[in-house]
Amino acid sequence: MGCAPSIHISESREAYQGGKEAEDAPGPAAPPPPPPPGGPRLPRGPKTAAPPGARGASVSEPQSHDGNGQKVTAASVQFGPMKFHPDQLQVLLVFTKEDNQCTGFCRACEKAGFKCTVTKEAEAVLACFLAKHHDIIIIDHRNPRQLDAAALCRSIRSSKFSENTVIIGVVRRVDREESSVMPLIAAGFTRRYVENPSLMACYNELLQLEFGEVRSQLKLRACNSVFTALEKSQEAIEIISEDHIIQYANPAFGTTMGYESGELIGKELAEVPINEKKADLLDTINSCIKMGKEWQGIYYAKNGDNVQQNVKIIPVIGQGGKIRHYVSIIRVCNGNNKAEKIAEYVQSDTPADNQSSKHKDKRKSSLDVRSIGARASEVSSQRRHSSMARIHSMTTEAPITKAINIINAAQENSPMVVTEALDRVLEILRSTELYSPQFGAKDDDPHANDLVGGLMSDGLRRLSGNEYVLSTKSLQQVHSSVITPSSLHDVPPRIARAMENEDYWDFNIFELEAATQKRPLIYLGLRIFARFGICEFLNCSETTLRSWLQVIEANYHSSNPYHNSTHSADVLHATAYFLCRERVKQTLDPVDVVAALIAATIHDVDHPGRTNSFLCNAGSELALLYNDTAVLESHHAALAFQLTTRDDKCNIFKNMERNDYRTLRLAIIDMVLATEMTKHFEHVNKFVNSVNKPLAALEENEETDEEEEVLHTMLRTPENRTLIKRMLIKCADVSNPCRPREQCIEWTARISEEYFSQMFSVLQTDEEKQRDLPVVMPVFDRNTCSIPKSQISFIDYFITGMFDAWDAFADLPELLQHLDNNFKYWKGLDDMKLRSLRPPDDLEWPVPELAESTTQVMPFN
Repeated sequence: MGCAPSIHISESREAYQGGKEAEDAPGPAAPPPPPPPGGPRLPRGPKTAAPPGARGASVSEPQSHDGNGQKVTAASVQFGPMKFHPDQLQVLLVFTKEDNQCTGFCRACEKAGFKCTVTKEAEAVLACFLAKHHDIIIIDHRNPRQLDAAALCRSIRSSKFSENTVIIGVVRRVDREESSVMPLIAAGFTRRYVENPSLMACYNELLQLEFGEVRSQLKLRACNSVFTALEKSQEAIEIISEDHIIQYANPAFGTTMGYESGELIGKELAEVPINEKKADLLDTINSCIKMGKEWQGIYYAKNGDNVQQNVKIIPVIGQGGKIRHYVSIIRVCNGNNKAEKIAEYVQSDTPADNQSSKHKDKRKSSLDVRSIGARASEVSSQRRHSSMARIHSMTTEAPITKAINIINAAQENSPMVVTEALDRVLEILRSTELYSPQFGAKDDDPHANDLVGGLMSDGLRRLSGNEYVLSTKSLQQVHSSVITPSSLHDVPPRIARAMENEDYWDFNIFELEAATQKRPLIYLGLRIFARFGICEFLNCSETTLRSWLQVIEANYHSSNPYHNSTHSADVLHATAYFLCRERVKQTLDPVDVVAALIAATIHDVDHPGRTNSFLCNAGSELALLYNDTAVLESHHAALAFQLTTRDDKCNIFKNMERNDYRTLRLAIIDMVLATEMTKHFEHVNKFVNSVNKPLAALEENEETDEEEEVLHTMLRTPENRTLIKRMLIKCADVSNPCRPREQCIEWTARISEEYFSQMFSVLQTDEEKQRDLPVVMPVFDRNTCSIPKSQISFIDYFITGMFDAWDAFADLPELLQHLDNNFKYWKGLDDMKLRSLRPPDDLEWPVPELAESTTQVMPFN
């Protein structure tokens, strides 16, 4: 099939000039070449190479002229990471007669270096296009009676090869009002050209087409190869819009996730079941990718298979610098070779991973893993294996293993100095306590050694047959002689006055303790719980809440100098104060607030006045029950729920829905367990790395509404909310050094007394000596201990870093000021070689501003 004899082809790359139009073009004019005998026709073979010195450019290296007549070599086209060199553009002119407009486009093509074909017969157009696949077709739309341009355009568009072809309609210049271009667009035209036979007008039009519509169509045409690769890929790939609408999913994705072809396209991501924790998973994904970061995690198939699908979600930045698409890449699990999965995982390109892929599962030796991996069409059938095979095929590689593999790979081509440094890094990473700092022994600071060692361990050794019974008494009952309010409106005036400023940080809990006869928890609890609407959330009456507070307070040991209900009330007050900070309010949900207040109330219930280390060393019943792990904290949480649920009169949870209760219970337990000191540095470092650092990075730039939303989303992920709640209760639990100085000194006196063992019973250090138990903190001997040194060590090692991190999040300058003042106070005492809480009255202070704190505070007994 060929073009009709009426078609004229011009292959010269030089513009011929003559007549009036010659004045419009720069450079010398030349007469147009005469048509060959018999009329113009298409060439029957390739054009011979031009001789040296010829003015034409070769087809393989198309050239065009700039405005000064200089030849310019066509540049390559960059399309993302893809780079290609376009062929010489081909233009098809459809004119019923060769008038000035047709000649203008012919000469413009010559000037631009395009191949130009002219046809006068409509019947030959489609056949010519199918033979050459022109990039641009220009159709004369000025004479509908001679040429039905719209019908011709529709016939061209009916061919699948015209998808990336630019079709221009030449229309008449009219003096009347402009007509709509919609009929042209509906017929399939790309744009219109108002007749203008000027060479430069035609030339400029072609240039605009080349670098506009044609260049765009070239890029779209290149997408076909990309989609072919996607369709044949064994990796499951999904593309989602910025509005979380699924735009594309390749066959491997549907097979992997258990969907039929076309079932996903057009659906919102939230409508697609991912796993049983879809909402939390989507929150986590969104918080990560909205910041332009990749997310990695696990999906599960729709059909319920428990095979892990390793997922990588990559945000794609588009117009305006905004995220326009999200690409999900899922490792297709064929269930035959765990090592192969690790090697082919999207981020496992390390030599260590590739090496591991050489080992095959012998139980699957009858299957050709590589042949299976080579054909995407067989993925579906290979996923239908037995449950036992799924168990053996699951990828269980931990994040730390991935990090170690990456470091191992980096060592291979690194200098010796770097390799040795990475060896030390690997040694550290293989430690079981990544978040716990290693404290070197300091002979000159036994207070720090004993304090850190005592608080950061669960016991030095285990003693068989030498058990210590925590308490021989049954659970405390509420006695009728205890002063209790019938409601918030039935509070004695003295107690009401003591609670007037309970919403301020400088609130004095000791005044309330004295006014309530050492029962401050019930009064402060009723006030704070009412302020936060806890009864409304729990759907319980104030009477039930009051009964619950009575039971909880009764099971705190009033004989303990420190761990009593006053400490619980103090932690509750600090928790309520933190919950009112603006960023905390914006981050936590109502259930988090309720969990925090309840956890603060119960966090030390039935505390015996002894540390976990002592109970573990003594082989106590609690230590045996909780396997020497977070012994007291586990006991506090378990006992609190026992006390609450055993009697409907004090069961504040009795009216909650089961799922809501489970969520609340887990949150309370998590917060109580977070007060255990062996995990102190783990909690703080996770908070810094997951909350503080991303927060600081976002706040460095000027905050826009979009960045504010990203920040809010990042903070509100379930993982980050958990870290925030843990940090909140930890800071509330040990906030004594951040209290006003007189309160700080009083709390120091109480914790020292508990360590020294006074108040009618033999407590930790003395009893350890009597029973030949290992002494956990020997420096806390009442005769030799320096209280200032112990406080300096406690602030240095545990308090300063934690409250700096908490202040960066919650904005608490007042607390840091108190902390600084109190540290200076203890340092001043230590510099004077004093071991007591206060200096002698006749001793002159080296720091004048600290002298105001020498007055006595009320005794705790």
